[in-house]
Amino acid sequence: MNYLTTLEIAENMSGSSTGSRWLSQKNRKKLQAHSPVDGKNFAAVSKATVKDYERIVTTARQAFEVWRSTPAPKRGDIVRQIGLQLREFKQPLGTLISYESGKPIQEGLGEVQELIDICDFCVGQSRMLYGMTSVSERPNHRLFEQYQPLGVVAIITAFNFPVAVWGWNAMVASICGDVCIWKPSSKAVVVAIALQKIIARVLRKNHLPEGLFSLVIGDRKVVGETILSDRRIPLVSFTGSVSSGRNAALKVHERFGRTILELGGNNALIVTEHADLALAMPAIVFGAAGTAGQRCTTTRRLIIHESIYNDVKKMIVHAYKGLSVGDPLIEKNHIGPLIDKNAVKSFKRAVKLIIKQGGTILFGGNSLARGKQYSSPCYVEPTLAEVENSMPIVQEETFAPILYLIKYRGDVQEAITINNSTDVGLSSSIFSTNQNQIEAFLSATGSDCGIANVNIGTSGAEIGGAFGGEKDTGGGRESGSDAWKAYMRSQTVTVNYGSDLPLAQGIEFKLPNPNK
Repeated sequence: MNYLTTLEIAENMSGSSTGSRWLSQKNRKKLQAHSPVDGKNFAAVSKATVKDYERIVTTARQAFEVWRSTPAPKRGDIVRQIGLQLREFKQPLGTLISYESGKPIQEGLGEVQELIDICDFCVGQSRMLYGMTSVSERPNHRLFEQYQPLGVVAIITAFNFPVAVWGWNAMVASICGDVCIWKPSSKAVVVAIALQKIIARVLRKNHLPEGLFSLVIGDRKVVGETILSDRRIPLVSFTGSVSSGRNAALKVHERFGRTILELGGNNALIVTEHADLALAMPAIVFGAAGTAGQRCTTTRRLIIHESIYNDVKKMIVHAYKGLSVGDPLIEKNHIGPLIDKNAVKSFKRAVKLIIKQGGTILFGGNSLARGKQYSSPCYVEPTLAEVENSMPIVQEETFAPILYLIKYRGDVQEAITINNSTDVGLSSSIFSTNQNQIEAFLSATGSDCGIANVNIGTSGAEIGGAFGGEKDTGGGRESGSDAWKAYMRSQTVTVNYGSDLPLAQGIEFKLPNPNK
């Protein structure tokens, strides 16, 4: 595999780095990097010890002393150079993403492009860290706000977007003057090491201090839980399940730290009687089957008006029959494997519960046996099921390619109610050519999700908009818009340039005359 050589991936590697320096591998426990594509262990990575973690945090804090005083546009230029470096390694890095996480090669390459795009975005944002100038109620006073670097930011990422989510956080935090410590998912560690080595080229070229971008791979108790409780880390960005995110939030908030939480999604796509079905169909199929259903923005519930329900069902079943499941490194395949055997177990459990709770499997529902065609046991069929939204399994997020078809009979508000009837609120979509329905979906009584799309699917967010969701999704916002403010501390400033000291709200406070 030439791409591993190009990315400097070896059979045994350190999992801890302060930037361009890698910590010792001696006497460290090993983590076996596993590919769901062919079932092979293809690298061994040393896990960080408590001592390694302390060195990384100490180095990061020292780097922050330098980085926070570096002008923001100069910080942006470093990010620009990282983007240029990524362009040179797009093909091998995208291929590695596909091999380690199982997503189709086009999606792996697209993820690297997303990281490149956020670098480009942040170059411009580095010159636009604006504060607001207001008006003071007191004469000869100026009132304004400004934003200052926050400190060390910890970024804990999931396997399904092993580099893009890191980039949403790290590149934005970097231009804000923060330094970053990255703890990747144990299921996507080699990609993290490869990216760290790419970034190291830029760090060395610019003679930057160690600690600006650090990597720490290790066990939850040694690294993950320590990060959450570490008062030296004012902000933790966490991407993962709702249950894990709730634990993270409690630990961090207990010490009055900040969190950016990107947790679960049970995303719905509404197809009204006024929908353009030719437009909707590719959005539905990609949204439900893309990344083998392992996106937080995956379309999981399809809410269809009864007048077109049978037509839509027929079209989707036909489309699913044409999907190809197989090696994600082969471009003709639409769907790769699930991340591991536990994910397959979760898929099988969901299928059984669908049937038990009264649902009907319309297509798929089976795992694909390991053999000549499938070289690992992690492949499953994309699955369609007719259900009622009230079924308990429908209210769960199964990280697999299962799409629930749900019929609604009334007006669009009924569909919106179904859309909102989950504990999470990440992404949502409506397909309609009726402006009244569209505006209802986008109104205060419409979708309660952080993302609301019209005539596009639930997945595939652009980096220019803030990404995140409401309710149990966590309320975090990453990437574009004014998400950068989360990585900085705001400061309200009042300047008195007069010779008197008037108090706010007209309060009178006179000191006694000391001469009397």
